[in-house]
Amino acid sequence: MPGNARRSAPSAGGELRARAHRSWEDEVLPALVRYTAIPCLSPDFDEGWEAAGHLTEAASLLGAWARSRAVDGLHAEVRARSGRTPLLLVDAPATGGRAGTVLVYGHLDKQPPLGEWRDGLGPFTAVREGDRLYGRGTADDGYALFAAVTAVEILDAAGIPRPRVVVLVEASEESGSPDLPGHLDDVDAELGSPDLVVCLDSGCLGYDRLWLTTSLRGNLLATVSVQVLTEGVHSGSAGGIVPTSFRLLRLLLDRLEDPRTGEIRLRALHADDRPATPQSPPSEWVAREAFPVVPGLELEGGSDDERLVRSAWTPVLAVTGMDGIPAVRDGGNVLRPSTTAKISLRLPPSVDAASATAALESALRADPPSGARVEVHVDNAATGWAAPPIDGWVDEAFTRASDEVFGTPPGSFGEGGTIPFLAMLTERYPGVPLLATGVLGPGSNAHGPNEFLHLPMAEAVTVATARLVEAAGNRSTGAAG
Repeated sequence: MPGNARRSAPSAGGELRARAHRSWEDEVLPALVRYTAIPCLSPDFDEGWEAAGHLTEAASLLGAWARSRAVDGLHAEVRARSGRTPLLLVDAPATGGRAGTVLVYGHLDKQPPLGEWRDGLGPFTAVREGDRLYGRGTADDGYALFAAVTAVEILDAAGIPRPRVVVLVEASEESGSPDLPGHLDDVDAELGSPDLVVCLDSGCLGYDRLWLTTSLRGNLLATVSVQVLTEGVHSGSAGGIVPTSFRLLRLLLDRLEDPRTGEIRLRALHADDRPATPQSPPSEWVAREAFPVVPGLELEGGSDDERLVRSAWTPVLAVTGMDGIPAVRDGGNVLRPSTTAKISLRLPPSVDAASATAALESALRADPPSGARVEVHVDNAATGWAAPPIDGWVDEAFTRASDEVFGTPPGSFGEGGTIPFLAMLTERYPGVPLLATGVLGPGSNAHGPNEFLHLPMAEAVTVATARLVEAAGNRSTGAAG
């Protein structure tokens, strides 16, 4: 649980919680269903994204919905420049004489379908089953705009004064946020220095309380190509004479990780400040239940507590794509000219991405195996984030929301994913409190097939955002919470 949390009693009648539930059922879900149908893939997965217009379509839909809400003076605008993904900026002026600004972050771009979805589901068709809304982008991160604007709306409907709220929704996060620095430069003057930043793109260990993210790993994306021939040749003729590109690629990847244990061999990619405890309070999270593993698979990391630490603070390599290899049905007896792998290296929160990039390039480019042609291209390098100690007033507001919705205090844990926005904002606004939370819990399967949004958790995050906004306004005026 956050450090100095003071548990507060649930509010009488749970007014904000009730308002959030009604808004999600009656107002949010129809719009979220329409958003789910848009194949607004992140630029890395759609080279023709600008001509296709899906990202702009999604931003326009979310902006129109925001403008339709009962929030006096709310302004929602899609900012667009040629060659840059759109940015949706929603600005809700302060009420009740409150001062200050709260910045809330989310993103609208999506990962591709990535695999077969189960019968009755599809990536761009929203399907509700009980508390779950299935579809690509529902939880990562289409819900965020709706949660943020609804938080503002329910505060206003309840007559609770609040500061100015700016909601920033970008469209390149799943590609490493390459367009975000430029967008932040463009809006810097009108945004000013926020008093609080709330990121809604993170996760949770369970659906029984709110969860605070204490750290995020960085991510290094690269492609590695090995070429041995100028064209394919008969494998019977060349086999045993020309080394295969796949084997040489495998040798290169072995420079990065131990193939038996998965341990990363590059010292520059390891952290010296890895914590001993994974989360607070201890949870009932079980790795074998959290992931759809095949029966009998031996998991890595020992105990579940150790696995939680590994998922947040251990560097790890994943090969996420391959080129140059035909489908099995098309594979003839040919020694292929080249093999290319797309790799994703997760970095501990305190490891500098630029240093990791230098170590990676040095390891892969030195002494090409068998003299093959080796090409390495770093697509994106994002440094991770470790949260500073949370301010007491932020802690109290977050705890209040968890108590109101769940009757239990919040938890905290380190996330294994990456949100480049937080490292950027930490550097841009030093000393400003940053809080990351979200809805991605057990089984939600962001980036994989059958992604779903846990609707009660989305409502809880909405209430949490409202209480954080309220607390920021009270702090600015010295009013009691």
